[in-house]
Amino acid sequence: MGDEVLRADAHLPRAEAGTGSGSQARNVVDVAVGVLLLPDGRFLLTSRPEGKVYAGYWEFPGGKLEAGESVAQALARELHEEIGLVIDPADVTAWREQLVDYPHALVRLHFCKVQRWRGTLQMREGQQHLWSTLPVQVAPVLPGALPVLAWLADENNA
Repeated sequence: MGDEVLRADAHLPRAEAGTGSGSQARNVVDVAVGVLLLPDGRFLLTSRPEGKVYAGYWEFPGGKLEAGESVAQALARELHEEIGLVIDPADVTAWREQLVDYPHALVRLHFCKVQRWRGTLQMREGQQHLWSTLPVQVAPVLPGALPVLAWLADENNA
């Protein structure tokens, strides 16, 4: 995707990298994100669990890449750990990327479409879930998820 950076909560100070003085470049955290789609067009949103940054905000499920993992491998692992679904990495379709500058971290979100999985939803971190359509009826929505809603709307209108 482009070089556009989404600045979330721009009024809040940013965590700085390293221990030196002055503003230093922050390390980018890569995150695999699943846009799980049902044949009728609904998509899965989950709430961020208590104890995590932005707890209670709605997002698309996923998580950080671990060393040596591809985006598809990380997404398959995260979806199994967090919501109990089994995803074949071959069924993960890379879709879009978005760099998000949160106050706590600089995050590169790797959004992937997923239309095949096995198992039933199990909210293993105590989060809530919702199969949604546009416009979404839940709030607040995590800033990094907002572009996805716009992209889905654009696709629906194409």
